[in-house]
Amino acid sequence: MSKKCLDTYALIEIAQGNPNFALYLNQDFIITELTLAEFYAVLLRNEDEQKADYWFKKLEHYTLPVNKSVLIEAMRFRHDHRKQRISFFDAVGYIFSLRNQLQFVTGDKEFEHFKSVEFRKH
Repeated sequence: MSKKCLDTYALIEIAQGNPNFALYLNQDFIITELTLAEFYAVLLRNEDEQKADYWFKKLEHYTLPVNKSVLIEAMRFRHDHRKQRISFFDAVGYIFSLRNQLQFVTGDKEFEHFKSVEFRKH
């Protein structure tokens, strides 16, 4: 079983208690710092600051920074796949995953057929 890189979609499903995603909390996973920031913003918008702070504290120890070369490659990837309307955060997470030999865990349909993706719907 390879190490996983969770995207915001997966984190939202985990926070909502979806058993199809909760299993990742018992696996070896990482989150980019940018993904954690996006997840925090989603919780702040859709829930409240208390829930956002709870998940931030719970997950911050699993984060890794993203270097500039990954950001640039992610923007090229996004540009090359602009018809699929891939978000900035998803592009960064995916390229980060590729660069670090990780499985990118997402339920976003745009990634269903990309290599090194573990596609999971709720």
